[in-house]
Amino acid sequence: MKKMFMTGFPGFIATRLLRELFRNDAELHVVALVQQKFSHVAEASRARLAQEIQGVSDRLQFVFGDITLENLGIPEPESVAEEVTGIFHLAAAYDLAVSRNVGMVVNVEGTRNVVSFARSCRNLKRFDYVSTVYVSGLHRGTFSEDDFDHGQTFKNFYEETKFLAEKIVRNSKDIPSAIYRPGIVVGDSTTGETAKYDGPYYVLQTMQSLPNNFPFPKIGNGKVEVNLVPVDYVVSALARLSADDESIGKTFHLTDPSPLNVAELQRLLAVALDKRFVGYPLSPVIAKNALKIGLVRNIYRIPAQLIDYFVHDVHYDSSRTTQLLQKYEISCPRFTEYYRILVKFFRSHEQDDLQGILI
Repeated sequence: MKKMFMTGFPGFIATRLLRELFRNDAELHVVALVQQKFSHVAEASRARLAQEIQGVSDRLQFVFGDITLENLGIPEPESVAEEVTGIFHLAAAYDLAVSRNVGMVVNVEGTRNVVSFARSCRNLKRFDYVSTVYVSGLHRGTFSEDDFDHGQTFKNFYEETKFLAEKIVRNSKDIPSAIYRPGIVVGDSTTGETAKYDGPYYVLQTMQSLPNNFPFPKIGNGKVEVNLVPVDYVVSALARLSADDESIGKTFHLTDPSPLNVAELQRLLAVALDKRFVGYPLSPVIAKNALKIGLVRNIYRIPAQLIDYFVHDVHYDSSRTTQLLQKYEISCPRFTEYYRILVKFFRSHEQDDLQGILI
């Protein structure tokens, strides 16, 4: 029997990924590590999955624990590990403003604990780990799927701690693993559904709140790529690659092979909102300092940490991912094909409390 151990449930991506995995493999059973405080959300998510896919109630079980604890906080870890054949590690602190202490505990020590658990799984066939393309830090130019440690520094503690976490997985040569690095994950390309308004949604919120012809800053030259990727592509890619033996030992960039630049992105979002603004040049340093002022922050609603991504010139090569996914007829849709769908969902759910338990 195939039994997968998963962290990150009932997060948005983990829940959608489980749906895809169950549909693709009728023999799959899953043990999801769930924090006790999210037990009611997990139960509700399982009930919804059971309505969509026959037999899920019997194929999805929970163990309560926490990746930050020794033995993942599981009372009898040996009994859980006994039948596990695969592990999918998604749980992490996904926040550009995360403190170094929280990032070290959740992202780094949490990953170390999951890897330690993996070593106790005698029947383990593979370990699938979700990282981020932003382990590239302040590296400039092309960053390939084989690139990792170039002595780069980082824009924030989120990037640094995800880099350190990926390093743990990469250095665990005794564990057959595959690493996935998504770009900035946005809503579903067909429905617009998302669980968290961050990244480009901050820009959307600002544009939506401002009147027409209001001054809007142009930070940098506008030519820097913004690598947005819809959640449905990320999930489809994760589900197929994690079931393909050819993926073991490799790293994959779940990114848009032809991303828009900052200027193009802002133009499309304004068009979808039917807004017009008066652009004015603003240096990143002045922008970050200005956002420390309460009045400015209330007007523009963009976190200071996001400014660095308007001027960080890097291209994420995804040739390996694109090539391997061709046999499954999976490709990343262009942002121009679905941006209006994202904006429509945003405008319909702008007041919703989308906190996103875990991404």
